Amino acid sequence: MTEETAAMTAGTKLTLRDVVTVKLPAASAYLSVLRTATAGLAVRLDFTIDEIEDLRIAVDEACAMLLAQAVPGTDLVCEFELTGDAMRIAVSVLTVDGRTPSRDTFAWTVLSSLAGEVDATAGPDDRVTVTLQKRRGLGGTP
Repeated sequence: MTEETAAMTAGTKLTLRDVVTVKLPAASAYLSVLRTATAGLAVRLDFTIDEIEDLRIAVDEACAMLLAQAVPGTDLVCEFELTGDAMRIAVSVLTVDGRTPSRDTFAWTVLSSLAGEVDATAGPDDRVTVTLQKRRGLGGTP
C-alpha cells in the first residue's frame, strides 16, 4: 500500500459489494452446499456465530418452502449479495403453480425472526423467489 492509497483509505469509507450466485439441482440433497456457502460468506462480513447459524437455518427454511412446489428436474438458484454490514440472499426456483409461500404460517414467522427482512415474489414464468436480508449486529428483526 502506498502512502497515497493509505491516505485515501483512511479518509474514505470503502463500500464492499460482492455478488455470488450458486445454481444447483432443486433437491434437498444439495441444501448442505447452500448452508456452507451461506456460512462462509457471512464470515466475510464478520457476522457473529449466532448470526451465521441463524442465516444457515433461514436459507434452509426458505429452500424447504420452495422445494415443496419446485418443478421436478429444475434448478434452484441462490444469489448472495454482500454489502458492508448486510447480506441479501435471494433463493428462486421454477414452480408448478407460481404461488408465493404463505406469510401467515409458523414457518414464515420463524424465517422472519431468523433473517430480519423477508419477502417473496412470483415472476410471470412461475419462478418464485424468497429474499432474505440480515444486517450484522441487529439480531433477528430490524
